[in-house]
Amino acid sequence: MIEQLFPNVEWAALWTASLETVYMSLAAVIMTFILGIILGLLLYLTDKGNFWENKTLHALTAAVVNIFRSIPFIILLILLIPFTNAMLGTFLGPSAALPALVAGAAPFYARLVEIGFREVDKGVIEAAQSMGAGQGRIIMRVLLPESMPALVSGITVTGITLVSFTAMAGAIGAGGLGDLAYREGFQRTQPDVTFASTIAVLIIVFVFQMIGDQLTSKLDKR
Repeated sequence: MIEQLFPNVEWAALWTASLETVYMSLAAVIMTFILGIILGLLLYLTDKGNFWENKTLHALTAAVVNIFRSIPFIILLILLIPFTNAMLGTFLGPSAALPALVAGAAPFYARLVEIGFREVDKGVIEAAQSMGAGQGRIIMRVLLPESMPALVSGITVTGITLVSFTAMAGAIGAGGLGDLAYREGFQRTQPDVTFASTIAVLIIVFVFQMIGDQLTSKLDKR
């Protein structure tokens, strides 16, 4: 039955492409989580009325975030080819897609991080200050823990976006399911390969969403 529905699918190749997509997505999610929190903290802390209020630094950080967030991912991929080639010695393969994936996703996630920080009750921060807690302690012990459900929810959304980004990256040689669907499915007119690749992408997305929802539910104390 499966062979009749997917006569052209090489299951070993589909499995390899799925692993490449999972690798790109997970590695990019981890790096995006770290970089996004750093950028989000800068956006939040340098804004008016916060610990590191600095109009110039806030404007500069916001400009970088907005510029990278506004560039379509496929164009960003092409723009970063010289940088990727200089850094890794190649712009082909799953690892070579990571700089563009992180550059495309981290600014988007940074804005979600900033929103998460803004939702933290000011009274909790003021209470910590009145007890003599320093800025670093407030950030690590109050701001980050209180906003963690929002941060995890945000990285879940970003992770799903990254899975779609990996499919686009496949079009310029990054590998993964996008590459398989385009090269073996579209270019060779084998719609069953494209369909099987799409199903594999959907499974990865559903798993990401399920794990993210469970973590958010566990972290949410409300």
